[in-house]
Amino acid sequence: MKLSDFKFEVPKKLIALHPADNRDESRLMVVHRKTGEIEHRLFKDITDYFGEGDVFVMNNTKVFPARLYGNKEKTGAKIEVFLLRELNQELKLWDVLVDPARKIRVGNKLYFGDSDLVAEVIDNTTSRGRTIRFLFDGSEEEFYKTIDTLGETPILKEFIDRKVEPEDRERYQTIFAEHVGAVAAPTAGLHFTPHLLRRLELKGVEVSPITLHVGLGTFRQVDVEDLTKHKMDSENYDIPQKTVDLVNESLDNKKRVVAVGTTVLKTIESSVTANNRLKVSSGWTDKFIIPPYDFKIANTLITNFHLPESTLLMTASAFGGYDLIMKAYKEAIKEKYRFFSYGDAMLIL
Repeated sequence: MKLSDFKFEVPKKLIALHPADNRDESRLMVVHRKTGEIEHRLFKDITDYFGEGDVFVMNNTKVFPARLYGNKEKTGAKIEVFLLRELNQELKLWDVLVDPARKIRVGNKLYFGDSDLVAEVIDNTTSRGRTIRFLFDGSEEEFYKTIDTLGETPILKEFIDRKVEPEDRERYQTIFAEHVGAVAAPTAGLHFTPHLLRRLELKGVEVSPITLHVGLGTFRQVDVEDLTKHKMDSENYDIPQKTVDLVNESLDNKKRVVAVGTTVLKTIESSVTANNRLKVSSGWTDKFIIPPYDFKIANTLITNFHLPESTLLMTASAFGGYDLIMKAYKEAIKEKYRFFSYGDAMLIL
């Protein structure tokens, strides 16, 4: 497929600047692949579609406050440093984005507030990308505590056009977040509450985790018309034995395996056995799923409403079928569903 196949207009007012007052009271569009039927519900109604033996696979990555503001040595110029991923824990080497990039060269040092945290620029990676080394004498725990204190919740300002607010630190995090490492939230999971999970469990639904540390590459603009030429950034993942056992049991019993988000979808589709079952695995994946695609593991998907020409939309279209998902998006715009990270959700059955 081509990039232009995913081009359409979303009114700016439909891009959610804030989450719903209650997580599970976002709107939910239910899309039935077999019949093409589209229903309009609330997210908390999702329990109506599942029962004994179904399994929800969640991404338990935890977003860390990846946006720092430092000052350049000598000039004192204010520089934004967005932490992308840790390259070497012992040396405290990180891939980062800097802004304004024109002011940052190899050898420059950055100072962060009144803390003992200093960074030295080691290399250029892209136009805005740099490799930096943090100079910090404390323990690893103290280092991350310092980052947590100085950092800002990394909501994507390019799309959510407002200042970060204190409430974002809690709302831009799923309730099952556990393993620190993401610079963006797995947004389909933001709609779940403890009460909703309990209601699912009472119906016999199992909930089990994988981990995929979401990177900014997931949101990187696609700049090639031929989608087969687009290269995704690698993201670190882990699929534990418990999840493998539950998923494979559900598949054997012809039950629903629900990928909560496209991050889960690409993770489990990155680790498939020869007989189309999930396997224990960890490492890095740069899997890019576009239509057409034969899904081996998940048979149900929960996802947010994504922006035009995004890789997330392409993956959702591969799952739901291009024509049906484009029809659903047209309906979503007509019905004023809210888009992007803090927006509404879609259940594809």
